[in-house]
Amino acid sequence: MRYATMTDDDVLNEFRAADALLEGHFILSSGLRSPRYLQCARVLMDPARGTRLAQALAMKIPEALRASIQAVVSPAMGGIIAGHEMARALGVDAMFLERPDGVFELRRGFWLAPGTRVLMMEDVVTTGLSSKEAIQAIARAGGQTVAAAALVDRSNGAADLGVPFFPLLRLDVPSYPADALPPALAALPAVKPGSRAGAA
Repeated sequence: MRYATMTDDDVLNEFRAADALLEGHFILSSGLRSPRYLQCARVLMDPARGTRLAQALAMKIPEALRASIQAVVSPAMGGIIAGHEMARALGVDAMFLERPDGVFELRRGFWLAPGTRVLMMEDVVTTGLSSKEAIQAIARAGGQTVAAAALVDRSNGAADLGVPFFPLLRLDVPSYPADALPPALAALPAVKPGSRAGAA
């Protein structure tokens, strides 16, 4: 498998072309606040763009590790399309985790044979908490997470997932607790983008 590589500028241009690079006052899924947000759902609206991004990300995983991956598992909701495109790029099955009772689990007939070598795929990693919960769920299901990947790492390098982690783009944008906002950010209305969008 040999796909085209992408620079950070190439990736950002894909987000800009999809109107997915947002500026304002955003409430992240972690509860932190940020002046910039990459809306992965918009960038994945175009299947051809999603394919390009996943293929470029696949090229960032060392060849021997990439060849050993047997399945891609993603947390719902945000990771489903990214995970499906990554599985297509790797030529393996895609599955997703849900939390009907607050804890990630495989449902809908998905299952992992014991020892299946899994890539855990996210759209965006901020604190890494949901990624680590997903990796724990994969272990409970019998899989072995050999690596994690994401379209965007916005943890400023702080996320330690316990496995090799390969983001397509590292976006080092400051994020703040709600009670410690800079005045310019505090002056803007807060919006929660993503699957639970709305004004705060």
